[in-house]
Amino acid sequence: MVEVLDLDQARAWAAAAAVPDPEVPCVTVADLGILRWVRVEDGVATAGVAPTYSGCPAVLAIELAVETALRDAGFDARTERILTPAWTTDWITDAGREKLRAYGIAPPASGGKGSLFDSPVVACPQCGSDDTAKISEFGSTACKAQYQCRSCAEPFDYFKCI
Repeated sequence: MVEVLDLDQARAWAAAAAVPDPEVPCVTVADLGILRWVRVEDGVATAGVAPTYSGCPAVLAIELAVETALRDAGFDARTERILTPAWTTDWITDAGREKLRAYGIAPPASGGKGSLFDSPVVACPQCGSDDTAKISEFGSTACKAQYQCRSCAEPFDYFKCI
């Protein structure tokens, strides 16, 4: 019986972890670290999901997508919104950071505690140059700022440190 629960746990985690972020589809909810845990008990899979920030408009879409993935994997499903501890960009996996960079979004620095309005040195995800400038506090979403590379002239989003 314990082995079945372990297999169910692994299957539920794999299903939930594969859900792409609706705003940045190159990364999954697991890559971003917003999928905190998945528990299976009596055939019900419950996933803990931490929003990237309290006003994130995608949080409901993410929760529904995780529930759908769990149901598609054969479980009754629910999500639990995790507000404490608050999500931080430190939870983005190394693989997630590389996926963001490859997608053209500069990832936040690991361990880069800062505020939404810091002006860090941001490397261009296209050419790697540190000669970049912030052109807007907000990019395609509120959690990103818009930058431009002075070396290759490409504009790009920077995922802000939170």
